[in-house]
Parts: sequence; structure tokens; C-alpha cells
Amino acid sequence: MSETPRVAIVTGAARGIGAATARRLAAEGHSVAVIDLKQEDAQHTAEEITAAGGTAIALGADVSDADQVTATVNQVAERLGAPAILVNNAGVIRDNLLFKMSEEDWDAVMGVHLRGSFLMSRAVQSHMTSEGWGRIVNLSSASAQGNRGQANYSAAKAGLQGFTKTLAIELGKFGVTANAVAPGFIATDMTKATAARVGMEFEDFKNAAAESIPVRRAGTPEDVAATIAFLTSEEAGFVSGQVIYIAGGPLD
Repeated sequence: MSETPRVAIVTGAARGIGAATARRLAAEGHSVAVIDLKQEDAQHTAEEITAAGGTAIALGADVSDADQVTATVNQVAERLGAPAILVNNAGVIRDNLLFKMSEEDWDAVMGVHLRGSFLMSRAVQSHMTSEGWGRIVNLSSASAQGNRGQANYSAAKAGLQGFTKTLAIELGKFGVTANAVAPGFIATDMTKATAARVGMEFEDFKNAAAESIPVRRAGTPEDVAATIAFLTSEEAGFVSGQVIYIAGGPLD
């Protein structure tokens, strides 16, 4: 793809899918704001990008905090230019069965996934609509269809699908698309934590997961980043309001 260079923001980009996405968007020629809760965690990804010849800055922000989001987006606009691409990837897990799940577990997950995506999208939309071009990609999950021990996470990821479709309806006339990707089993630190929670070695956990995946392997962060690269491209201007499962096979 031959892309017009844009300014991209990727949240939760210190590692995993976020880091892979930041690297891929930089490889497409975009300047990338790498955002994570702590700036020092985001710095490694930004340094990888600049070492490869790209442009990136690292910023620390709690995406569930409205003031921090506003300040961060303003800083991106000042240092890199008006953001035209937003990937809402930041997430946390607080897994537990319903009868053991605390209000804090519920609120933490909703705060980062849903409130965070809302705050970030609201903050960048003015830049995108004024330019008449924008791409928003929200990270949903196959868990949106329900997953034992993840009432909070599943509800948040399902909520993001409705949020995405509404953004597509509201922002489409301004040249802004909104889509969601819903990864299945992806080998990341988050799935490693899930393996630890259920008492399995990670390799065994991945192998067990692969048995139920039609392509017979676990996904990688780069698999997800490749789809996000398309959805944020010039060529994807007629794709909006969609939820794309990146799971090695059909889920619905």
C-alpha cells in the first residue's frame, strides 16, 4: 500500500498487539504516538520505531482519565500534527467468576476498555472531522460472545462493538470510518496471564487453544496489526461499522 503519511495514536502500545500495531503503522509511513499508562513502558516501542527509521513519540496516560486524555491528544497534535488515525487498544483484565468478581474488578475493566475508547475517540474526532479524513479502530475480542470468568471483559468488548457502529454512523459524513477488530486467541502477555490463572504452562495453553482453531495455530500480534493496517489505510474508505474477527476461523 502506498499511503499518505498521517499521524496515528495507538493506546496500550507498550507491548503485544499495541506494540505490533504501532510498528506496522510506522512501517506504512505514519508518525506514531505510542501511548501507555507509563511513558517509560511506551518508550521501548517508540525507540524500536525510530531505530527502524520511523517517527514516534512515547507518552504516558491513563485513558480512563478525561483530563489526561485531553492533554495527551493536545500534545500529540503539537508535536506530530493533527491525529488522523486512532487505535483504541488499551486494556486490562480482572478475570473472576461472577460470584467472586468485585465492583472494582468490573469498574477497572469498563474504565479502560469502554470509557477509555470513548474519551480517546471524543478527543480526536474534532481533528479528524476538520480534516475530512479519519480512521478509528477499536479492539474488541472473540470474548464479546461470552467467556467463562470474564463477565466484565466480555461485556466491555461487546459494548465496543455497539460503540464502533455508532461512531461509524455519526462520523461517516465527515470522512471518518470506525471499525472494530475482534481477535481470538493471540499469544500475548495477557493470554500468558490467563494461562497462569488457570494453572497451565503457556506453551501447553497455546497448543490446547490451537486444537480448536481451524488454521491450527495461535494468532500473533502481527496478525492483528496487519488487519488494522488495512482498516486505517486509504483503500479502506468504504469499510466502516464492521467487526472483523481475527481468530483463524469463523466465530459467528
